[in-house]
Amino acid sequence: MSHDLLLRNVRPMGGPTTDVLIRAGRIAGLGSGLEAPGIAVEDGGGALMIPGLVEAHTHLDKSFWGMGWRPHRAGPTVLDKIEAERQLRATGQIDPARQSARLLMQALRMGTTHIRTHVDVDDVGRLAGLEGVLATRADHADVMDVEIVAFPQSGILTRPGVAALMEDALRMGAEVVGGLDPCAIDRDPKGHLDVVFGLAERFGRPVDIHLHEGGSMGAFSMELILERTRALGLQGQVTVSHAFCLGDPDAALVNPLLEAMAALDVAVATTAPASRPVPAVARLRALGIRVCAGSDGVRDSWNPYGTADMLERAMLVGLRNNFRRDDELELALQVCTHGGASVLRLGDYGLEPGCNADIVLLGAETPAEAVAAHPPRCLVVKRGLVVARNGEALSKTP
Repeated sequence: MSHDLLLRNVRPMGGPTTDVLIRAGRIAGLGSGLEAPGIAVEDGGGALMIPGLVEAHTHLDKSFWGMGWRPHRAGPTVLDKIEAERQLRATGQIDPARQSARLLMQALRMGTTHIRTHVDVDDVGRLAGLEGVLATRADHADVMDVEIVAFPQSGILTRPGVAALMEDALRMGAEVVGGLDPCAIDRDPKGHLDVVFGLAERFGRPVDIHLHEGGSMGAFSMELILERTRALGLQGQVTVSHAFCLGDPDAALVNPLLEAMAALDVAVATTAPASRPVPAVARLRALGIRVCAGSDGVRDSWNPYGTADMLERAMLVGLRNNFRRDDELELALQVCTHGGASVLRLGDYGLEPGCNADIVLLGAETPAEAVAAHPPRCLVVKRGLVVARNGEALSKTP
């Protein structure tokens, strides 16, 4: 549903104070002293105005948010974490509908207006996670846009029936085909990617592949991903999440991959972790590679950290990339706003007339300060509707 609203005394991206008129959920005009009799008015009090934050990589279906503190016992490897999660999923302790709604509301109050979530499809939970997140998406469609990746967290080829479940997930409403570490998890990179890209081609869907593999193994998997992107004409439709191999110090390994990614318009989703080599954001952007960011797991069996705050994530992107100047901090914010919108192919995103009125008001002087301090959100607006105020979502949280 779209709404009318007049925002007074706001500073788009730290510029001069102005008013913003919203009609039918879109920005109709900016200027001083705007008048619109009969519609709701909010005084921003000189707040910084930025576009709605974009959470481009998270896992709504398996967060512990709101369940109290949970001890973390998973081992150090990706396979250890997958197995611990499978055991937990088998107990039925996590209700995907309830938990995805809780985490969505937390993200909303932090100023996120768009989410891409990877939802587990495996031989234990089967499609229960997808069913729960689909319910959450339908229930909260007026306050948040949610895009779903069918994600084979436990593998495809090593788990009987998962390939068919992935197909079912796409028919049920998942928009994106997911994949995971073709060498390390399924140990059959060709077979794994044949399934992933075969589904993408058959259903006409984009692809988003988790690639934790580092060094030469990760580079090999990346080469196979790039080959299929080229062969199937999927330029602009493929995202590689994490892409730790791109943080390798060996330029002879990394540079040819970056050049091919730029030529094929393959995007990167980073979570800026402290524990692994990461792609250099400034380098990617200089090559024209689209870059977005996400929280990854928030308080789940993999990770005890996180608040679903994409301004905090922008700060982590800045820290991980040694960003210090204001323009560098603004780049970190761009990754969490326009970068995410670019990767998710969001139309009419931004703060210009004609754009959807997805807006966040902050108590900060400049975008750089917003990244460094990630202050409380004064107001969050979704398509002209006020959905959070003073750091609290206005919808009921389960």
